[in-house]
Amino acid sequence: MVYTRKDVSTLTRAERRRFVNALLELKRSGEYDEFVRMHIEYYTPDGESGLRAAHMTPSFLPWHRKFLLDFEQALRRVDASVTVPYWDWTRNRTRTAVPWTEDLLGGDGRRSDRQVRSGPFAFRNGRWTITAGVTDTEYLMRDLGRSHDPLTLPTSRDVASAVADPLYDTAPWNSTSPRGFRNKLEGWGPGHPPASWRNHNRVHRWVGGHMVSGASVNDPVFWLHHAFVDLQWSRWRQRHPHARYLPAEPPAPGDAQHGRIVARREKLPPWDVTPQQMEDHGAIYRYA
Repeated sequence: MVYTRKDVSTLTRAERRRFVNALLELKRSGEYDEFVRMHIEYYTPDGESGLRAAHMTPSFLPWHRKFLLDFEQALRRVDASVTVPYWDWTRNRTRTAVPWTEDLLGGDGRRSDRQVRSGPFAFRNGRWTITAGVTDTEYLMRDLGRSHDPLTLPTSRDVASAVADPLYDTAPWNSTSPRGFRNKLEGWGPGHPPASWRNHNRVHRWVGGHMVSGASVNDPVFWLHHAFVDLQWSRWRQRHPHARYLPAEPPAPGDAQHGRIVARREKLPPWDVTPQQMEDHGAIYRYA
């Protein structure tokens, strides 16, 4: 049966409670931290050698769609009524708006150490200790809006500009790709930060704390953020029904990207699926 992912701002009080409880149960069982470790493992920038499956690459969108689906299935094994809601950061743009409420994700980190002190994921409540990270910090950190150098969230116009591009991606298939929906949505722009951080990337920087590293999955907002990113891929396909994932074929030997990216019909590590198989989610879920 096809299920629905909702805007987090529309969840009922009971739906919020069930979602949070499922998250806490995955954390208690240790399964949540396996997702954190996996994201750290596949956080390979284009400045490093080897295959890039998850970031700065055409497969950014199908990789995270599959990652999100696996996580959602884990939640639904805990509570079959739960789905991953999406955070529309073009509408809910302040540090006190949904999802930064006491009954959902809690609020900002305190100024001294960025430690989140409110909500169900606060370290002091004893149910959300960081055990899989890139530092030794045990508590969840946030710096909503980047207090030392304020940053704003992307706008609906920023997202619309990405969705309007009819080309999925283009050479050199990395963070410097000058055209294409994928890179405009992932958010690698020309110039220097923060102007070069767009859409997906800018949101990670706006949240701050754990969200600015490969260990970003430690903050549950990661899933709500990527559900909204995934929704944009759905909207892009609706707007450009004849457009497809690119590249269709792997780069030839001698090309700088040979063996470094995943083509349309190649396996998407670490799963036995291809980007082509991940293009249509209509038989699994829809967005409200």
